[in-house]
Amino acid sequence: SIGREITLQILSLRPKKIVAIDFSEPNLFELKNILLKNKNETTLVCCELGSTADYKFIHKVFKKHKPDILFHASAYKHVELLEENKIEGIKNNIRSTFFLSKIAFEFKTKKFILISSDKAVRPSSLMGVTKRISELIVSCYAQKSINSNNEIKQVFSMVRFGNVLGSSGSVVPIFQKQIE
Repeated sequence: SIGREITLQILSLRPKKIVAIDFSEPNLFELKNILLKNKNETTLVCCELGSTADYKFIHKVFKKHKPDILFHASAYKHVELLEENKIEGIKNNIRSTFFLSKIAFEFKTKKFILISSDKAVRPSSLMGVTKRISELIVSCYAQKSINSNNEIKQVFSMVRFGNVLGSSGSVVPIFQKQIE
């Protein structure tokens, strides 16, 4: 997944601590093993099993770890499945962004980076709409983090990815199977 790759890239920068969150036990177990295998002597690896769309869980994680930087890559990404499961798509993609933004603001997290999608540009699918709304939420918190002297207290930003080869939700494996 994109989140796993970002986590591995961050690990190479030798942070004091990495906190990985996933609601999928097998995925989190696999990520934890990869991180522990590749970690250096100074980085503490912590894995939290739970949903970013669960306010109480996220609040507990922030209280426990007090992150300086948050990369928010948790989202349902399969366009067709989201069209068939609209409520879950909205709950997961939009609520998780709102809860993470709100709690990051409350805990004065220095940087919040939303991993968005090119599908947020003039969205034609529910996935694109949920990512666009997520971007608007992050934009609101970016404005909220500017004090009366126009100083930025916290950074709330986003980056849009297109189809990432090998990532969860990528359309490329579907095209490969069709070609085969």
